[in-house]
Parts: sequence; C-alpha cells; structure tokens
Amino acid sequence: MNIKVRAWRQKNQETPGKFIDYEVTTANLDMSFLEMLDVLNDELVQRGEDPIAFDHDCREGICGMCSCMINGEPHGPANKVTTCQTYLRSFKDGDTLTIEPFRANAFPLIKDLVVDRTAFDRIIQAGGFISVNAGSAPPANAMPVPKYRADLAMDAAACIGCGACVAACKNASAMLFVAAKVSHLNLLPQGQPEKAERVLGMVKQMDAEGFGACTVTGSCEAVCPKGISLNFIAKMNRDYLGAILRGTPPANNESA
Repeated sequence: MNIKVRAWRQKNQETPGKFIDYEVTTANLDMSFLEMLDVLNDELVQRGEDPIAFDHDCREGICGMCSCMINGEPHGPANKVTTCQTYLRSFKDGDTLTIEPFRANAFPLIKDLVVDRTAFDRIIQAGGFISVNAGSAPPANAMPVPKYRADLAMDAAACIGCGACVAACKNASAMLFVAAKVSHLNLLPQGQPEKAERVLGMVKQMDAEGFGACTVTGSCEAVCPKGISLNFIAKMNRDYLGAILRGTPPANNESA
C-alpha cells in the first residue's frame, strides 16, 4: 500500500512553516495512522532528515495526546475515534493524507504537529477541588446518586481533553471541553458545595486563555472522539447563570 503524506513542517512558532510531501511505500491496511508515521520517521532518520514531531502516549484512545488534523478533520475521517485509533483501512491505496496541527490561538504551536494545550490544564485547575473527607472509601450506598445523574456524569467524564472540539470550531471555542469538565462534578453530590465557584472559575479562565465564543454550530460534538453531547453546554450555561444570579464570587480562583 502506497500512501502519500503531505505534512506540515514548522521548527517553532517563530519560524514560518510549510507543507512537505513524502511517500510511504511499505504501509499496510492494518497499520494505525501513528504506526504509519513511525515508519515514515524511521525512513527520514535513516536519510539523515529531521523526523516529523507529533504527540502520542497511550495509543489506546484514552489520553487524547495524539491530536492532529487529517485531511481537514480532527483525528481523521472515522467517527468517534482518536488519531491513534484511525487505521489506514480508512483510506485507499495511493491516497494523499494532508496532516497539520490543530489551529487555535490558545494552542500555540511547538513544532510540526505538536501544539501546547496546557490552557486546558489551567482551566481544570481553575475549577478547584471538591469537599470530601480523606480516609477510607465510604459505603457505596452512603450517598445515593440517581442512575440518570450518574450516567450523565460518566458521559461528561469521558472527555479526554484532546482539543478536537476547539480545532473543529470556527471560533476555536472550548465550550464543549469546559462544559464536560464542569458537568461531571456538578452533576454529583460530591461536587455540590463548590458548584457555583467551579463554573465561574472555569469559564473565567477559559475566556482568559483566549478561546472563542460558542455559536452552537455543533461541529464540536460531531468530531468529539468520545461523543460528548452539546447538552452539556446548555447545562453549564444554566449553572453559570445560576451562579451569577446568586452573586457567588469565584473566591478560590481569583489568582487563576
């Protein structure tokens, strides 16, 4: 299987970048996209060239590190998968795969396909902590949680913070990510004491990081590898409005 790769190469944020064409002639249908990049990089190293820099870690669709655009789509053409779960059987022999980094002001480029997504970490940190007692685990039925709320919280917690929602949004909005991180705690009893401070702090930090506004185009939900629903954005908006109306100050997040 022959695959033509048109890769974005850029040494750093200050250096202009460009697309460079490569060809992988030893690919096979069972290779993942990242395995194909490994093969290409081995060939580049053997030729004395700089390998293509890309993020990866678990290669199991869990960590969200392997984020890049493949033919204009975050993570590639397959539905609800990450880049490491995209296989060459999704393409045809002789196809040209154009790969480039996520484009967003809040995700500054580091090198080639690698961008700095620590803005997400700072948003999570702005959410603070939950008030739970340390020690051994309490009995399972000590704090009843309705099943529908537990299921919703688990759906929100499935977010892996890959940034595909930001890359797909025409405004580079992080609303789906923030909504998932707010909701998976706000839906549970353990998250109630800091519920208002959490949503105020995380939304404030999201704005400070320079992410765009949400215009509800749905592109974020369409490309999310975990299928996070737009309904979580609506829930976060309700939580945010409620916190504003109650006049809750983001006391533990002022320094964020």
